[in-house]
Amino acid sequence: MATSVLVVDDSALMRRALKEILVDTGEFEVHTARNGVDALEQLGRVQPDVVTLDINMPEMDGLTCLAQIMQQQPTPVVMVSSLTEHNALVTLEALELGAIDYVPKPGGTVSLNIEDVSGELVTKVRAAARAKIKRAGGLAARVRAQTRQATAAPPGKKVRDLGTAGSVDLLLIGSSTGGPALLSDLLPALPGSLGAPVVVAQHIPASFTAALARRLDEACALRVHEVDRIMNLQRGNIYIGKGNADVVVARRTDGLIVKSVPAAAEYRWHPSVDRLVGSARRYIDPARLVCALLTGMGDDGATEMAAVKEGGGRTIAEAEETAVVWGMPGELARRGGATVVLPSYEIADRLADWVR
Repeated sequence: MATSVLVVDDSALMRRALKEILVDTGEFEVHTARNGVDALEQLGRVQPDVVTLDINMPEMDGLTCLAQIMQQQPTPVVMVSSLTEHNALVTLEALELGAIDYVPKPGGTVSLNIEDVSGELVTKVRAAARAKIKRAGGLAARVRAQTRQATAAPPGKKVRDLGTAGSVDLLLIGSSTGGPALLSDLLPALPGSLGAPVVVAQHIPASFTAALARRLDEACALRVHEVDRIMNLQRGNIYIGKGNADVVVARRTDGLIVKSVPAAAEYRWHPSVDRLVGSARRYIDPARLVCALLTGMGDDGATEMAAVKEGGGRTIAEAEETAVVWGMPGELARRGGATVVLPSYEIADRLADWVR
């Protein structure tokens, strides 16, 4: 049976182009809506398996429409929008509200070269049809973080630049599809007294990572930075790898650093989790590493995190029951590379326990 998709975009040209890309695969039955109001009117009648949703539309914008979809008839949603700074912020909010993924329009709001992302569109719609709906939790996480922050540090200040301590030198986190929403819950749940710095490789476009880091910094007891230059790794800080590049760990005479480097062709996804973890293993005894592999398509991170476990380090794979897509963590578990397999709501506590 064909997968039913509702394409929502205010541009007739874009609706036609997106429909043709999906229909040409032979996998999808495609319906179209001209804005959010039209989409909500069709939702009950069409009963789509997936919705693709533009952000900037008259009458009802994509974010308002998404909130209504999640309330009325929760359905996997893939955001399709141009990657302006404003749209990056809105798309991140959409992911926190429960959207599964996003596809960038390469040429702006009305993208004449939408065919450039046809493969990505098909892959992500296909994955969304199999994905679990993840309810928004970012607001609750921010409230919890504010409570912890009040006790973890003086008002208006965050714990920072404390140096590494304890038996763990570094915490590494990898995620992809569904990751931004999970990170908005998990990272604010880490205490300000965490005993090691944190480096995150989240598959994401470059225009998203600065906005993601800012949003997380507001919510977390730890400082959060986009890795856009060479930075010293310091306890009390979280480092988010810049999108469309790779993030790696290295050592200088004054200690460990993290830096953004051009994406390496031998890795399929960026920032590459495998490249990040592999770089850390070169400079840090694996027994002093803790890793977590979260929701995402494919197998990025499974090879290197399995090697960390084999070397005496500890690893977490997110459980299938909570992962939006159980690709990456599932592969780690299948390879026997996970010390534990945990649902998302237990991961922060376990990390805090391990990284004292």
